[in-house]
Amino acid sequence: MSEARSSTSAPTVLRMILGRRLQDMRLGAGVSLEDAARALRVKTLTIRRLEKAEVALKPLYVEKLLETFGADRQEIDEFVDLAEHANKPGWWHSYRDAVPSWFTAYVSLESGAQTLRTYEPQYVTGLLQTHDYAHAVLRGGLPNGSEEELERRVELRMHRRSLLERPDAPTLWVVMEEAVLHRAVGSAQVMREQIERLLEVSELAHISLDIVPFAAGAHVGACAPFTYFRFEEPELPDIVYSELLSASVYLDQRADVVAHLEAHTRMALLTSSDDSRALLNRMRKEYS
Repeated sequence: MSEARSSTSAPTVLRMILGRRLQDMRLGAGVSLEDAARALRVKTLTIRRLEKAEVALKPLYVEKLLETFGADRQEIDEFVDLAEHANKPGWWHSYRDAVPSWFTAYVSLESGAQTLRTYEPQYVTGLLQTHDYAHAVLRGGLPNGSEEELERRVELRMHRRSLLERPDAPTLWVVMEEAVLHRAVGSAQVMREQIERLLEVSELAHISLDIVPFAAGAHVGACAPFTYFRFEEPELPDIVYSELLSASVYLDQRADVVAHLEAHTRMALLTSSDDSRALLNRMRKEYS
């Protein structure tokens, strides 16, 4: 069994890896879902949920399953150790008062991804926001929230930015609309500082920033914001997250993922890095 990246992989991501491995081992041993369920004295749905990382990997369940699959003692012990690590709360657990339960999966995927590609038509993407810009954005979305609640959410967003400073930081490719720069979020100073932040990060080797100008007109990606995740671990599929007004979805079907990747690439071709930086510099002067 290859060693998982326990130092940086988020628990949900690690559970996904182990769930896939459990499924591969079950199929390799010729054990049906029904037989696996009988070994644990549970319903087949429980086995499906374990393999899909929808529930925590109980060490006793894992040990019994691997024994059923014919694994040796060393392999069982290694797998159980990884399962125990996968069940530990992520760093964002301390922000559970400020994070909706549905968003913890996103933070986990973000923390464990090797490549991130995102499209933003309305606001600067969260990983590149300054403190004051994030505060203004979140205030707009939480008009009745307390200042304490708001600051906790801003703090979480600032903490998320640290993954871009890791030695093994993921590559980030952001495509956003020019409208984002014209949407006055907070004061002119807030916008100027935010644009300066975008100019700063656009110089980094692992970050690409493309701004689709108004002149591009109608295009394939003029839709809801989305984020694409790719992982180093071959067990994990590419995943796309898309957020709507009242719901969010995670897509891992190949056709859906490819459609979003193609849209992202087509939009990026509507501009260039030099043109995007020139636009940022012009907008910075407008907010001076």
